[in-house]
Amino acid sequence: MTIHAKNINVAEVVKADIEHHFHPFTDHKSFHAEGGPRVMTQADGIWIWDANGNKLLDGMSGLWCVNVGYGRKELAEVAYRQMQDLPYYNTFFKTTTVPATELAAKISSVMPERFKHIFFTNSGSESNDTIVRFVRHYWKLKGKPYRQHFIARTRGYHGSTMVAANLGGMQGMHEQVGTEFPGFHHVQQPYWYDFGGDKTPEEFGLEAAAAVEKKILEVGPDNVAAFIGEPIQGAGGVLIPPTTYWPEVQRICRKYGVLIISDEVICGFGRTGNWWGFQSLGFEPDIVPMAKGLSSGYLPIGAVAFADHIIKDFFELGGEFYHGMTYAGHPVAAAVALKNIEILEQEKLVDRCRELGPYFAQALASLRDHPIVG
Repeated sequence: MTIHAKNINVAEVVKADIEHHFHPFTDHKSFHAEGGPRVMTQADGIWIWDANGNKLLDGMSGLWCVNVGYGRKELAEVAYRQMQDLPYYNTFFKTTTVPATELAAKISSVMPERFKHIFFTNSGSESNDTIVRFVRHYWKLKGKPYRQHFIARTRGYHGSTMVAANLGGMQGMHEQVGTEFPGFHHVQQPYWYDFGGDKTPEEFGLEAAAAVEKKILEVGPDNVAAFIGEPIQGAGGVLIPPTTYWPEVQRICRKYGVLIISDEVICGFGRTGNWWGFQSLGFEPDIVPMAKGLSSGYLPIGAVAFADHIIKDFFELGGEFYHGMTYAGHPVAAAVALKNIEILEQEKLVDRCRELGPYFAQALASLRDHPIVG
């Protein structure tokens, strides 16, 4: 990549940022005392550059989202063409756009056959907000209005909006909300390293899953609407559960008629060596929220996929669903996301992730005894 000289006055940008930019998840007192932000200016492949010319390997892929890498000109070209043809129209009022419809079909095509209907949002937070609205109304339609409670895990992360923050299990977020919303419950995370004690990972996986059943019985099986979890917890510590955990959680949820939601905002679109984290972890969800890798972060877009048995009942019984966002299914974002999935397919990036996984795990294992690892 050619690094183009840019006439950037870094000091002015930093000064303006300190004076005007309210950053997410930031202690601004210490942030400003440290001199403000590093200014990022360019990116290509896995590399990013700051305004001082420093080249950095982006090991976090933005925020776990740039699945096809930076500098994809074909994504910029698709966005440009779509902006010329139809820069915006909504999907309210019984209308659609070609990119939104084609993207819904494309997402369905890379999912198990039972997922045929897709609802669009703008982010993972909105996807999980949508699910809470949908699931609670779904159970009312099914004649079970008391099924309003959700079970999630401690240190699970499902977004930053008021509902999504309550759905997640981040204590600091709960404390800032003030009073936790009713109807959201949290159980032990399946973290063998910290909590396994003398048990094998397999034994601990069953124990952690049993906490889900215990909570269902505590809340009342007829009151529990759904269990939600990330296949691999991301913000909570990149916690890979024991192999016994998710299949046992599925068995328990099916036993009590509790819906299973697999939060694929991070794990989706190939990050675990399969299209979806639930495929890698061995379970079958009913509802799947997604975002991030859907467009590789090039434009904001999210979605929710619903299994046929859920959506069939909802369509037949539900009437109008009073929910939606101005930019849901935005034609430019949808066009970019569609091309992004095509790149994942054409370059076999999901297969490549699966092939490189063992090598990467072996390389990481060489650091196991380093004093900062644990």
